[in-house]
Amino acid sequence: MVALEEEGRAGWAVVAGAAAWAVGLMVGATGCSGGGAAAESARAGDDSVEVLHQAAATLQRAGSAKARTSMEMATGGTRVTIRGEGVYDFKDQMGRLKVLLPEDPAGTDEHRPITELLAPGALFMKNRGAGVPADKWVRVDTAGLSDGNLVTGGATDPYAAAELLRGARTATYVGKTEVAGTPVRHYRGTADLDVAAGSASKGQRSALKAAAKGFATAEVPFDAYLDDEGRLRKVRHRFSFVNGQRKGTVAVASTTLLYDFGVPADVRLPESGDIFAGKIAEQ
Repeated sequence: MVALEEEGRAGWAVVAGAAAWAVGLMVGATGCSGGGAAAESARAGDDSVEVLHQAAATLQRAGSAKARTSMEMATGGTRVTIRGEGVYDFKDQMGRLKVLLPEDPAGTDEHRPITELLAPGALFMKNRGAGVPADKWVRVDTAGLSDGNLVTGGATDPYAAAELLRGARTATYVGKTEVAGTPVRHYRGTADLDVAAGSASKGQRSALKAAAKGFATAEVPFDAYLDDEGRLRKVRHRFSFVNGQRKGTVAVASTTLLYDFGVPADVRLPESGDIFAGKIAEQ
């Protein structure tokens, strides 16, 4: 994405060029407590893993939804959150998000929102900055990103977030709660990126395979919240990957919230003439 700051300046690590970045980030809480719903989990029939494996298919049947995303990061005592909002078409696996970057750590720069189009195998960004004309899009091949665009765009593709649950190897039913006023069932567990990639749809498979190779560990802790119809309402993943410059592990907490199912989601990709073909300047 748009550059934050170079490593060594306020502690941020940035990889510029075709919108990839590596961020020095929070020590996220990856422990999985069992919760207080053991009895209810037993009554549910201990089918938590199978329920989660069906989450992506259930979203496809739902058709579309509005989405809110957040990606939390912290380093050197500074914490930032990148937020996004838009719509997603689960049948075509295409979405449109407006992503808001935080101020620079010094608080001096205010970034324009980035418009992102999500599609199988590709990420398109407008208002990319760094020498890209305002009316042009930047296209990134997600299979060529070491994180499979689970982190690069500042928001995890909502359908990819659901497909990750196909890789759930362990899961615990935590109990009933609410998300934005909707009754949901809360599940907590760990997904395996290799398993998810092997089970994913054709549109997400290459990107998830790239993530399985590029992350520090294939294990992805998650908290997932499904409504009474089995639709994913909220999911929080915690990713880990190797920061090559600092030779340390970077952690990212990515949250996706889905609501207003069935909303119109007309997502149109840019024409070839609207895609920037020049060199992206580093910031």
